[in-house]
Amino acid sequence: MVRPTWVTPPPPGRGRVLHVNATATGGGVAELLHGLVPAQAAAGIATGWAVIAGDHDFFRTTKNLHHLLHGTGDAGALDARAVAHYRAVLAPQARWLAGQVGPGDLVALHDPQTLGLAPALAAAGARVIWHCHIGTTRSGVDGPALVWDTFAADLAALEGVVTTLPEFAPPSVAAHVVPPAVDPDGPKNRPLSPDAVEATLAATGLVGAHPAPDAVATVEQDRPLPPGARVVAQVARWDPLKDMTGVVRLVPDLPDDVHLVLAGVDPTEIPDDPEGLRVLDEVRAERDAMRGPDRDRVHLLLTSLRDETRAALLINAVQRRADVVVHKSLEEGFGLAVTEAMVKRRAVVAGDVGGIRRQIDHGRTGLLVDPTDRSAVLAALRHLLAEPQLRRRLGAAAADVVAERFTMARLVRDYRTIVDRRTSRPAGTPLVATPTAEEAR
Repeated sequence: MVRPTWVTPPPPGRGRVLHVNATATGGGVAELLHGLVPAQAAAGIATGWAVIAGDHDFFRTTKNLHHLLHGTGDAGALDARAVAHYRAVLAPQARWLAGQVGPGDLVALHDPQTLGLAPALAAAGARVIWHCHIGTTRSGVDGPALVWDTFAADLAALEGVVTTLPEFAPPSVAAHVVPPAVDPDGPKNRPLSPDAVEATLAATGLVGAHPAPDAVATVEQDRPLPPGARVVAQVARWDPLKDMTGVVRLVPDLPDDVHLVLAGVDPTEIPDDPEGLRVLDEVRAERDAMRGPDRDRVHLLLTSLRDETRAALLINAVQRRADVVVHKSLEEGFGLAVTEAMVKRRAVVAGDVGGIRRQIDHGRTGLLVDPTDRSAVLAALRHLLAEPQLRRRLGAAAADVVAERFTMARLVRDYRTIVDRRTSRPAGTPLVATPTAEEAR
C-alpha cells in the first residue's frame, strides 16, 4: 500500500499537531515546515510531519489546482477523470494516516495536494485544518470557485482554513489569517561575512574560475560574475507565475554594468512540480537569444537538494551579494523569498500581488510594482540601483518589519492559538489576524 513518509515521526499520545504536505524538500512549504516543526517541538507542542506520495498525473492535477487558486489554470483539465485519480492516489494514504491519529490531534494539511485527506482524518476523530498558502485577490476569476465546488465535501470536513490573506479562504470555512514567517537564524538567513559570501559563491563558479568539485549548484553562464559588478537577483521556483523569463527580458534595458542572477532548485529534483523544466528551458532560450554582451550578464543558478544546508547557505549568499532583489511574481500567495530578502536588509522590488502586500509597505520597506508593467519594473530597479542610500533605508526598515511580524516564533504562537481554540464562529470570520505592514505603521 502506498503510504505517506514521516519526516518527523510524532510522539505517542494525543493532543499532537501533525503536518502533512507533498514534499520534504524544495519549495516554500517544505522550507517553512523545516523551521516550524522543530520550533513547535521546542515550544512544547508535540509535533510530527508526514509527506504524501503521488505520481505524475496526480501532481499534474495538483499543479493545475495551484494555478486555479491563483486565478489562472485550466478549468477543463479539472474533469471527473482527473479528480477521480487524485482521490484514488490519496485514498490508501488517507486510510493509513487515519490509523495514526485520533481525538485531540490537530492535523494541518498543506496546499491542494493534501485537501482530499480531510474527510478520512475527521472521521477518525482528529481536528483538521487546511493551510492554503496560495490564492488570488483578483476579482472576476473563476478558478477558486471551481476548486471550492469540486472539493465541497472535503472543505466541509475542516475545522478551519489557514491563509495568508482572508480573500484566499473558501467562503464556507472559518479562516485563520496567518502571514508567512522565516527563521532568521537558519542557514538561508543567518548573517554571513563578505568573505563568506564570496567564498560560497566562488565554490559554485558563479564568481572566480574554479568551482569546487562537490559544488551544491550548477551555474549556467558565459563568464563568471565580475568583481564589483552590480547585481539584481531573483530567487524562486521555476514556475510560470514567478515570471523568470520576464525578468531575463529586462536585462538589455538595465545599465550595462548590472548583472542578473536567477536562482532556483534544479527542477529535475522536485517531483511535485511538473512544469519546472519547461519554464527553465524557456528561460534558457530567452538567454540564448540575446546578443553576446547582454547574455554575458545573465547567470542561472540551479541548486541541488542533495545538501540542503549548503544550498540554503548559497541562496543566502546570492541575496546578500545582490544590490537589489526582485520578485516579479504575477500571483503570490506566500512570498517567502521576499521575506528572506527583507531579513537580510536587501531593497526589494516585488509584484504588487497577494501575500507580498502583507510584507512590503511601498516606499518604506520596499517597492511594489505591477508585475505586468515592464516599464514600471524597470523604473523601480533603475531607481534603486542609482540610489544606494535609499536601498539602505528600505533594507533597514524591511529587516525591522520582519523582526516584528514575520519570525518563526510568531508563527508558533499563531499555531498555538489555533491548537488551543475550538471554534464555532461562522465561516468567513478571521480567527487569528496579524496586522498588515500598513496597519502596523
